Amino acid sequence: MYVCHDYPPDGREVTWETTVAEQRARNIHVRDGIGEGEFVAMRNARDATLEVPTLILPSIQVNVCAGRLPPADDNGIAYLRIPLNALPVHTS
Repeated sequence: MYVCHDYPPDGREVTWETTVAEQRARNIHVRDGIGEGEFVAMRNARDATLEVPTLILPSIQVNVCAGRLPPADDNGIAYLRIPLNALPVHTS
């Protein structure tokens, strides 16, 4: 499998390909033996500490179009549209 992103811990290189077997063995989120309740609790606790990812809006725009960039405007340039002040910002 080819992954779209990787957030490696210190000491591990960034990787962009993996196997289902590797993920079942090592992925803390979807490993073998994790139940739905444990997964939801772990994700809710972790996600509450994270800020909105910097590139979430451009990523969503490209992902919902299956990787296709938007058509070019009359000036020949394709733009991603970013709303201002639209997402909550986590403050700690």
